[in-house]
Amino acid sequence: MGKPTDGPVARYLNRRVSRRITYLIVRNNLAVTPNQVSLVSFLLALLSSYLYLAKLPAIAGVLVQLSSIVDGVDGELARVRGLQSRRGAFLDSVLDRYADVAIVVSAALYSTQLLGFWVVPVALLALAGDLLVSYVHLRGEHDLGVHPALVGRVPAVASRDVRLFVVFLASLAEPLVPGSLGYSLVVLATLTHSYSALKVVQLFKLGEG
Repeated sequence: MGKPTDGPVARYLNRRVSRRITYLIVRNNLAVTPNQVSLVSFLLALLSSYLYLAKLPAIAGVLVQLSSIVDGVDGELARVRGLQSRRGAFLDSVLDRYADVAIVVSAALYSTQLLGFWVVPVALLALAGDLLVSYVHLRGEHDLGVHPALVGRVPAVASRDVRLFVVFLASLAEPLVPGSLGYSLVVLATLTHSYSALKVVQLFKLGEG
């Protein structure tokens, strides 16, 4: 029930859990739609954002990762039940972007209190990188007919599953190593922009062929 474009975290970790959730929904014939699952994932992300602002980073991080796992269930459920639709994919993508913004902004606000104002521009770079990765993936599929994650030897190391997992790990470390969450935004900014630049070059060369 996975996808060839899955990032490493989704492929080796998240799918192990999301497939079980999907299986339970289907086996028990629960009246749950993919769009409802997308909404649950989004609400979990919003709750995690609130918990960052409430200065509970470890619990917030767990919800971030749970949101990431649930985000895989909607697509699995749609494929198993034959409910795939462009509207559903569109809704999922839009909710994901809003969720990412909420998580990064709240994590930045929390971290600014510990590390200072420099976290704000870094968070903006991380958000820009997040949107850029999504845009590069979208244009690669639309304009060149191939998902960038399938081009070249570098896998989808900046995909959403990886980005949220970085935030999750940093959030767990935050109570023990204060500032970890803020520095994870540096990692996200570096990772997303480096990956996007690499894929743009690879796709440009592919387009010349």
